[in-house]
Amino acid sequence: MEAFSDVVNAFDLFAEEYDRWFDSPDGRILFKAEVEAVRVLMKNLEKPFLEVGVGTGRFAKELGIEFGIDSSHRALEIAERRGIKVKEAKGESLPFKDGSFGAVFLLFTICFVDDPEKIFLEAKRALKNGGGLIVGIINRESLWGELYMKKKSEGHPIYKHARFYSIDEVLKMLGETGMAVEAYSSTLCQSPSEKPYKEAVHKGLAEGAGFVCILARKPLGVR
Repeated sequence: MEAFSDVVNAFDLFAEEYDRWFDSPDGRILFKAEVEAVRVLMKNLEKPFLEVGVGTGRFAKELGIEFGIDSSHRALEIAERRGIKVKEAKGESLPFKDGSFGAVFLLFTICFVDDPEKIFLEAKRALKNGGGLIVGIINRESLWGELYMKKKSEGHPIYKHARFYSIDEVLKMLGETGMAVEAYSSTLCQSPSEKPYKEAVHKGLAEGAGFVCILARKPLGVR
């Protein structure tokens, strides 16, 4: 993957354009499905919440996440206008004390970082004992994954910087943190070319789902 600074520059440059996509007809439908997939896993999580890679704050606002960090100054300006308490920081070095949060969210974030495992470990540090980490990914082994891989190969201004993962790859990295995977949710099971979109949200792993959420729990009594 290209240098991390290239990713930050891309989001600084295209923050408004990226954010406007969510107001498009397709964007509204897909965003609603993705939000509901995350919400399925939030029922037993306690605040405060932190989103790492909060971007423009769309998900944070909709999900009631109070705090967000990101490396893109321009994206954070938009998130702050949405009422998110933001800090400019990297996920590998969170500016918070140990055990500060009941839940940490990484939604579409790990595909834009150099070292996902380090970010998982840092999220674990910032979690309270028994706190939850929700990771949301575009599943590389899906039709949506194929679409985004195509965008990457064609030099899309943002996705050319991304690295997409399979579910098994993410599970392996989470397993190495010592957190226990507890639950899954999934959506985007239609083909990207099959319109109009009428996406359902599934508890568990739906075959071929393009967006997959994983809830991992920090064990009690672990630092």
